[in-house]
Amino acid sequence: MSNPQYIDLQVNGYAGVDFNGEYAPDDLHRAVTRLREDGVHKILATIITDDPDRMCQRIAALVSMRRNDPLAGDVIAGIHVEGPFISPTDGYRGAHPKDAICPASTDLAGKLIDAGDGLVRLVTLAPECDAGFATTRYLSQNNIHVSAGHTDASVDQLRGAIDAGLQLFTHLGNGCPRQMDRHDNIVQRALSLADSLTLCFIADGVHVPLFALGNYIHLAGVDRCLVVTDAIAAAGQGPGRYRLGRWEVEVGADLSVWAPDRSHLVGSAVTMKRSVENLQKLGLDEKSIVSLTRHSPGKWLL
Repeated sequence: MSNPQYIDLQVNGYAGVDFNGEYAPDDLHRAVTRLREDGVHKILATIITDDPDRMCQRIAALVSMRRNDPLAGDVIAGIHVEGPFISPTDGYRGAHPKDAICPASTDLAGKLIDAGDGLVRLVTLAPECDAGFATTRYLSQNNIHVSAGHTDASVDQLRGAIDAGLQLFTHLGNGCPRQMDRHDNIVQRALSLADSLTLCFIADGVHVPLFALGNYIHLAGVDRCLVVTDAIAAAGQGPGRYRLGRWEVEVGADLSVWAPDRSHLVGSAVTMKRSVENLQKLGLDEKSIVSLTRHSPGKWLL
């Protein structure tokens, strides 16, 4: 792919810069410069669960820095808010701090949207934490895409959320316990609804083994899937110690990013280029790979 123009809907940070921490305009410029050098055309900068005021501050700061940097304005097409309306249950909440997780509310959703000054494009929430799917409906009516994630929603809850406007599923196969019911689990439920949802996958070979990723894409169909990185500051940097929000993590030689107790993964250090190499290992042709890394994610930027 000579001019890949990847589009990544889930980027928590890059090139040593954590979008959920403290950084300066020069840091943001360095991150977007490296993204563009690595073939990434557009991203949704991702803000994850924290104290609501802190989330709003981070969103507003990102918007302000982006406004004053032409390259950042071009690369950062919008913002993906992941949380705080997710499952508080261990395993399903992943790396999101339990004390900051809360039930979905249109009031808080409105505050997060307002902080984004029109840039919030995508919100990840758990349908079972959205009473009556009111927040899903509110976001959808405000032209913001809604994705299920960090969730143990039943099939009926997923269907109800789809009726209210749910359109995607965030990093399927992750944001859930490492051991679940062998048949009735959130991965199988989402796959059963692939005709109504676009399924997002992290193609690093760590979050989902490549053979399983191949199975999922084959079952759902390329046109119902897309690839994200869930990149943290370590992406494009290599092994070392990095931060994602409250977490300090150690990235090993295999670029896996684990919590200190190795109970769960904390984002990814993979790049889109490495993701494409992994998709090629699965035997996918160039047309399918372009669909997964550019055409399909590009549909969700507006």
